[in-house]
Formats: sequence, structure tokens, C-alpha cells
Amino acid sequence: MPKCILLVALFGVVFATDNININNEGNDGSNIHQTVNIDNHDKVANINQYNGWKSWNSIWDYNRGLFAIRLMSKRVCVVSRMNREAVPSLEQLSKASQEKQSPNAPPPKTLTYSISQTRAKNVAQFGSNIEALCKGVPTFFAQETQGAGLFLDLHGCTNLGILRFLGISLCGNVGC
Repeated sequence: MPKCILLVALFGVVFATDNININNEGNDGSNIHQTVNIDNHDKVANINQYNGWKSWNSIWDYNRGLFAIRLMSKRVCVVSRMNREAVPSLEQLSKASQEKQSPNAPPPKTLTYSISQTRAKNVAQFGSNIEALCKGVPTFFAQETQGAGLFLDLHGCTNLGILRFLGISLCGNVGC
């Protein structure tokens, strides 16, 4: 009987998580490596980019509708609400490892976020996954920016690519 329970538990863990590794060569010849770990049970994706000092880690909490990105070069975390119309679903992220990008594919949609100068006082309010990512570093909230005044007050943008689905620009003067 205990063997059956263990087998069922292991079976559930295997199907609850997807791991995706994607290697891309950047335009400048650099090697960019992204990993995506998906916890389908908790509806959380962990997306990491390894690219030297331009590396970053992120948590996408689909239950809470929040994402956080920890920028290694700036030694900060940025938290914002997910734009569910633009952000790829967990299923789309999972399929990314099986599809080759077509050379005729349209460019990814880009979202721009303005980073607030006010630091979050309690990162636990964003949930345990984001708290684990951002604990111990200055954390700021960002808001998606749209409209004609988009570039008037934005400085110091950091551009990130989430696989081949989404471009994110985090704009504002933050960091140590």
C-alpha cells in the first residue's frame, strides 16, 4: 500500500512541473541562456536569463496576477501586475520548448513599465514566491505605461525578452 501512495505522489510531481531550456545567440554574438520552470499546480513560472552581468531572474505568479524581476546588474527587484492579455499563458510557455521560431514570425509584443521611486516596505505582501526572489534587495513597484506621454518621464530603461513571446522595458532610475 505505501508503494502505491509513493508512486501516485511521484506521478503528480512529474506532471506538475515543466522545465524548458532555450539557448539563443544574441545579435552581438553573445550566448543567452533562458530557463523556464513551470509549477502547473501552483500556477507559477520561474523564468531566468543567464547572460553575465545582464542576467535576471523572474517569478510569474498567475494566481496573484503579479510578476517580479530581479535585475542582477542593478541589484533590485521590480514587481508589477500582469497584463493577462499580453503575457503568455503557462501552456504557451510550456509549448515554447517544442517549437522552433519561424524567421517570418512577427516581433514579440513589448510592454513598458514605469518604476516607482518608492520602495516596497514588505515584500511578503506579494506572496511567498516573490518574497523569496526579492528578499534582501530593494524592491520597487512598476506600473504598465501606455499612451502618448509614454516616453516623457521615463529614464534608464532595461529591456528584457521573455523567450520569443514578450519584450519588457522597465524604465526608471533605480538601483544602488
